[in-house]
Amino acid sequence: MNDFVAWFQHNGGVLDTSMMAIADFPGSGRGAVALQDIPENHTIFTLPRSLTLSTQTSTLPSAFGFDAWRKHKLHKGWVGLILCMMWEEAQGHQGKWVTYLASLPTQFDTPIFWSNEELQELQGTAVVDKIGRDEAERDYHEKLTPAIKTRPDLFPSDQIDTWYTLHRYHITGSRILSRSFNVERWEGQVEQDAEHITEEDSNEDTRANTSIGSAMDVDDSGHGVEASSDRDSDDEEIEDTSDIAMVPMADILNARYDSVNAKLFYEKHHLQMVTTKPIKAGEQIFNTYGDLPNSDLLRRYGYVDLIPCAHLKGALGNPQDIVEVRADLVVDVVCGDVSIGETCRQRIEWWLDEGGDDVFIIDANPILPAALISFIRLLLLTQDEWEKIREKGRPPKAKFDLQVSLLLRKTFEMRLTSYQSDLEVDAKLLAFESLTLNKRHAIVVRLGEKQILAGALETLRLMDATLSDVGSKGKRRVASGTTSGEKSKKARH
Repeated sequence: MNDFVAWFQHNGGVLDTSMMAIADFPGSGRGAVALQDIPENHTIFTLPRSLTLSTQTSTLPSAFGFDAWRKHKLHKGWVGLILCMMWEEAQGHQGKWVTYLASLPTQFDTPIFWSNEELQELQGTAVVDKIGRDEAERDYHEKLTPAIKTRPDLFPSDQIDTWYTLHRYHITGSRILSRSFNVERWEGQVEQDAEHITEEDSNEDTRANTSIGSAMDVDDSGHGVEASSDRDSDDEEIEDTSDIAMVPMADILNARYDSVNAKLFYEKHHLQMVTTKPIKAGEQIFNTYGDLPNSDLLRRYGYVDLIPCAHLKGALGNPQDIVEVRADLVVDVVCGDVSIGETCRQRIEWWLDEGGDDVFIIDANPILPAALISFIRLLLLTQDEWEKIREKGRPPKAKFDLQVSLLLRKTFEMRLTSYQSDLEVDAKLLAFESLTLNKRHAIVVRLGEKQILAGALETLRLMDATLSDVGSKGKRRVASGTTSGEKSKKARH
């Protein structure tokens, strides 16, 4: 890493070498360590914006031609940034970022590189449908490959099999997914970039590019971003990635749940990593990826977090773990999986048109999602009730009762059947030391999801008991009143 540090400093980066060093940490790879006690609000390093690598700083889009760049749809999604990085690496010692790119990993433990047999271990989890291998390969074949064939002056044919292969495309995409930052631009840069927007795309892209950075703006989204926001937009395709950048030195910092002690701040001409709390000598310096569930950590970064969790009574897990319950599973449970009637179909379409969720998130919180309960009640409405709801334009209230509880229980139990093993089996499997890393990670992810579902079922059991108790008390009160009434009636006679 000496060459990398020298390159960083030669190109305008400033590193406080008395405070921070790069080191290897067992189990988490390369990271940053405090060489002495570091106070809060101390700047560990700074770098000029020009040292970040993005479609804005690479010269490739300009050399390729902005109109041609957009014609090949390289301005949307990941493919343009991936191509910029591949091209910069292919420049060898003539390239500005060659030393930095040489310091980046070439192997990843993320599921996109797993075998089909290994991926079977993730069956039922939130990871499988989000890996994106097919989508990435479609972009490679339909966008990148046709684009580079039009410019042999930029992409010589004898370099294609070395620098522009599908495998290298996946490696580069994984580098971006695991290490990139959302680097907000300042007003002047946004206006300059807007000059390259064609008239037909101006309305769409101007809206996408109005993120204006200001002095000391905190990067709350962490690195490894897939969009300019948090995990709620994680599944949406990035239409504009011009704010996504590789940030040398900043991407060396690791992350761990609830451990962030440094953040990346923006100023007009440079970025700086500043401590957000005191750090003791010998401690690791952590930036944030955001506190994510293990399914996202594994998919993006190739690792999982295990810490004592309150919802597991102190056992190891991830407090941020979630389970995704698809709306179509709920529909199958409520409406039947043979055929969805026209009335049910109308309600589903209305729900989606009104912005309702098509996936419901269950977490360790004992309060079940109101949207899920509301959706079930929508499907249960009588025709008259449905007509009134549609006229008002508001979904039903999330009223919980024993009927809803029964349907929720069936839904969660059906969701549990999507995994290839049960909770107890997975808990025992983790005790085996001979497990491969990928299999261990898969078990941790699916076990965490099953524990969330088990917790939700326990919540339902407790709520059912409360409803039954209230109901039985009500019946006793009614019975008692009836008896008194009968006695009074008899007395009158």
